Amino acid sequence: MAFHLLTQLKIINNGLKGFIQDVACHIFNYKYNFHKDVFSLNPIKIFNRVSNRWTVLLAFAALAGISQMLWLNFAPLISFIKSHYNVSESDINWLLTVFPFIYILLSIHSGKVIDRRGYRYSILIGGIFMSVFACLRIFDSSFSILLIGQIGIAIGQPYILNAISRLVIDWFPKNQQATATGIGTVGMFIGMAFALAATPYLVEHIGFQETLVIMALLTVFFTLIFFLIGIPNDTNGQNIDLSASFSKQLGLLKNKQFILLNIISFLGLGVFNGLTSWIEQILKPYGVSSEQAGYVGGSLIIGGIIGSIVIPVLSDFFGKRKPFILFTIICPLLLTYPLCTSGHFSHLLIFGSLLGFVFLPAFALLLSVTEELVGQKQSGAATGLLLMAGNLGAVVVIASMQIVKGNHPTWIHSVYFVLILLLICCVLTFYLKEKPVLIDEHPIHDK
Repeated sequence: MAFHLLTQLKIINNGLKGFIQDVACHIFNYKYNFHKDVFSLNPIKIFNRVSNRWTVLLAFAALAGISQMLWLNFAPLISFIKSHYNVSESDINWLLTVFPFIYILLSIHSGKVIDRRGYRYSILIGGIFMSVFACLRIFDSSFSILLIGQIGIAIGQPYILNAISRLVIDWFPKNQQATATGIGTVGMFIGMAFALAATPYLVEHIGFQETLVIMALLTVFFTLIFFLIGIPNDTNGQNIDLSASFSKQLGLLKNKQFILLNIISFLGLGVFNGLTSWIEQILKPYGVSSEQAGYVGGSLIIGGIIGSIVIPVLSDFFGKRKPFILFTIICPLLLTYPLCTSGHFSHLLIFGSLLGFVFLPAFALLLSVTEELVGQKQSGAATGLLLMAGNLGAVVVIASMQIVKGNHPTWIHSVYFVLILLLICCVLTFYLKEKPVLIDEHPIHDK
């Protein structure tokens, strides 16, 4: 045991040294070549110097975060939008459910685009869609314009999020891919936290339209950042085949383990989306204000950010996936009920942070298990199918929670419904087969 631990510590130490060497070499090469590229007026060469696996991953994480911010920014504003546009709660629900609904429609196509044209092409398509329609939302003269803007943004989202597995494969060795995926998803969680916690504050202090302007500017800015920095790794010698056919993608559904992963994604992401979409309404009967509910949602995401760094690293460290996925499902069974039935703001912040820490890392782990199961050639298509299942779960669970609530003054029946779904998810996870994580398989040399 001691020898094993020392070996793992050595691997981590070598990884840290490799990271430091990457950064040092990158800085040296950047300084040495920068002025030559500037005076030759070649912007591609200039920003190619800035592109290494960490900057590309961070550029992706930022744009993925923007997509989540634009999706959830109206979740803590349900009461405000209801009075501002004089619309019903069901109408407002479309601003949120349109994202998972369109994700279902476009997820397979986005996977095909990623596998055939590459992740950079796909991510930039998504960024352009989000930029154009985020700017359209500024003209908030009617609820219809707002909804059209959300539809356009939702079209771009799958072309960004489904690309994470291919980007990680392109830049990171096998034993770092869960960690890299975790870092990539951290950007998504930061965007969610900003949407839930900061949006009510910005609307109250600077106004609704001004908040939409800020979000549009952020979208355009980070799309440009990825355009300049998100360059594929041309030193990757893995020769990934980009010719995955539609029949091969459907063939993935013959794999029982992949079907099981999709069911778990359906239930898990469905529960997460249901909780974040209805958190304001769930807590309202207990005397929690819209702004406080936004902070609680933000604490859930912040806890998830920390958990998405810590838990995938531990999963890579021990070379195991299944025990950690079980951990990320069993703990939410214990934390969901107190989070959804308490009126003490300080307690809600604690429960929200803990729930996020243990629940959200499941997303990164599921992506890693999927890539390890299907292989690199079909990772884009497999990721698309997995997230399509998750977004289908979001549509079903969000709508079902509202139906289960019925005319009851609280959402307690919906909370019980969510707990049942988590219990089913937990039972199914026991049937996952553990596959060992190989160390330094197909190492990828960074620029």
